[in-house]
Amino acid sequence: MPVAMVVALSAGLLTATAPAAHAASGATLPFTSVEAESATTTGTRIGPDYTQGTLASEASGRQAVRLTSGQRVEFTVPRAANAVNVSYSVPDGQSGTLDVYVNGQKIDKSLAVTSKYSYIDTGWIPGAKTHHFFDNARLLLGRNVQAGDKMALQSTGTQVTVDVADFEQVDAAAGQPAGSVSVTSKGADPSGSGDSTQAFRDAISAAQGGVVWIPPGDYRLTSSLSGVQNVTLQGAGSWYSVVHTSRFIDQSSSSGGVHIKDFAVIGEVTERVDSDPDNFVNGSLGPNSSVSGMWIQHMKVGLWLMGDNDNLVVENNRILDTTADGINLNGNARGVRVRNNFLRNQGDDSLAMWSLYSADTDSSFENNTISQPNLANGIAIYGGTDIAVRNNLVADTNALGSGIAISNQKFLDPFSPLAGTITVDGNTLVRTGAMNPNWNHPMGALRVDSYDSAVNATVNITDTTVTDSPYSAFEFVSGGGHGYPVGNVTVSGATVKNTGTVVVQAETQGAATFSNVQATGLGAAGIYNCPYPSGSGTFALTDGGGNSGWSSTWADCSTWPQPGQGNPDPDPNRNLAQGRPATATGSQDVYTPGKAVDGDANSYWESTNNAFPQSWTVDLGSPQAVRRLVLKLPPSTAWGARTQTITVLGSTDGSTYSTVVGSTGYRFDPATGNTATVSLPSTTSLRCLRLTVSANTGWPAGQFSEVEAYSTP
Repeated sequence: MPVAMVVALSAGLLTATAPAAHAASGATLPFTSVEAESATTTGTRIGPDYTQGTLASEASGRQAVRLTSGQRVEFTVPRAANAVNVSYSVPDGQSGTLDVYVNGQKIDKSLAVTSKYSYIDTGWIPGAKTHHFFDNARLLLGRNVQAGDKMALQSTGTQVTVDVADFEQVDAAAGQPAGSVSVTSKGADPSGSGDSTQAFRDAISAAQGGVVWIPPGDYRLTSSLSGVQNVTLQGAGSWYSVVHTSRFIDQSSSSGGVHIKDFAVIGEVTERVDSDPDNFVNGSLGPNSSVSGMWIQHMKVGLWLMGDNDNLVVENNRILDTTADGINLNGNARGVRVRNNFLRNQGDDSLAMWSLYSADTDSSFENNTISQPNLANGIAIYGGTDIAVRNNLVADTNALGSGIAISNQKFLDPFSPLAGTITVDGNTLVRTGAMNPNWNHPMGALRVDSYDSAVNATVNITDTTVTDSPYSAFEFVSGGGHGYPVGNVTVSGATVKNTGTVVVQAETQGAATFSNVQATGLGAAGIYNCPYPSGSGTFALTDGGGNSGWSSTWADCSTWPQPGQGNPDPDPNRNLAQGRPATATGSQDVYTPGKAVDGDANSYWESTNNAFPQSWTVDLGSPQAVRRLVLKLPPSTAWGARTQTITVLGSTDGSTYSTVVGSTGYRFDPATGNTATVSLPSTTSLRCLRLTVSANTGWPAGQFSEVEAYSTP
């Protein structure tokens, strides 16, 4: 795994570099994605928008470019390429083309665009709306383009909204392996006109223990394959060997040893009918099987796996435009590894383990890249024992889901709840989490959910990056409303940037320990801690050390924080510094820094004597608009009048400080209460307040009995 990869995000190309000694998040991909909104266009940019049911909300980066007929979007090619895949949307019931121009010259190939596979309705799913607006279309250009070339897409015949373009250098078609059985030798039609179902069956039968070869071409199958075991199905590459069918393999059992590789299976699924096995693989491939190098598109589900799939490896595949899940390990998965896959535009969980009938055990989702699941989660773990979710990149979840969900939602019985150790490590979540219309409140980027029973497994969440979540970063909830506890959770090593609301959204009883969780850009507060039902218990947050940027708590459990609204102040006249952590460059004897924020004007901090300058610092927990300081010394007349020379400094991150008020002498006199007031500029916003004392006419040290900070002038 290289230390960097290119992923599609709202600003165009973003390099996601792994932390030291940690693998990079996401798959190593053969293409580079460029967002349409970062390209040049004569069309109209739409978004960003996170509202369920809107076109932009389902786009990568929550933005796209709308073209009317004759308008174009022009990309700067990011790498050498001879192929392009485009994510697009057209209005319901319409179709058309995207003409392709390279460096101003129209080429003799175009991209067909259609609404045929879009606009899915699942009215039986509570909270769902019409969704699945985008689709993907690919094209071998018949020429090479180089980094820096210009490629334009121009709409013809209909309005087209272009989301993202994937540029790829596709290798030449592979040759037939020696000793393999070609499907064409059994009568398969590479033109796609004839029905090749029986030819595939005959080739599989003839090649037991060997390889079935699928030459370049388009092959149409009219019914599914079964009895597939002890055989390799191999194509010339997923851009060359294409099988057209909505049901490829459908079998309840297999002795295993099935290896499927290097071709495309493209279906004709235009709706979601859960009773129909409209899947690339439905059921079992048997133990010690593999799926690799596949392009899977327009199915209901990529792989819906039941029965014996022990030690299955699913890797290096692309799964696009499914009306339901991308991959679902539907119970009894043992030792399954799903890794280095790319999934886009799923109509349900992109990757799921659901421990129905029997527990999924010792299985993992690793280094996958997931973009735009438009209903449900990027990755969902529903029960199971000793499960791992490692180094995945999930972006742009839409309705009814999180980036990653660790859940005891059972849906049906018999169900095996979470058990053993659940490892969630090294994942990156970008613009994930969504409003749940059934709950009328949001779902976090990463959710631990005691939906139908308590979470008693050990859940270790480590080295997580959460960026631009529209709502919260970490949610702990009992989604069924029963208030079952969530316990045994550790969150360590997280970086949280620009959450819409809070870092921690605790809605049920339980406990979690947080360490080295660093947050910036909070929309409302650090913590929402309001377990439901009221009176059901508390959620205990243990500070394991190294946390920063999210210590504030949402003040009103009767309301939900809205993105960017800030935390309502329960008392705008309160002292922001009282009780907050205080430090100093030095202290004399028992006169420690905390004495200046303990609410007792008779106790005081005194710096190291005869060692000016000396500094005293208080951490307010989060950036605050501070307008006024009240500095106090003990009111006793035993304290003679004195002048202290003080510089006021502030910091928003605790490391870089700037001067707020320059060096000034402040008079403290017992006759007037031994206090001094410092007015701060109206633009002052600081988390850490530092007072540096450079002189004191009454004693050779800095001294404060109370430092009070107020948001009012």
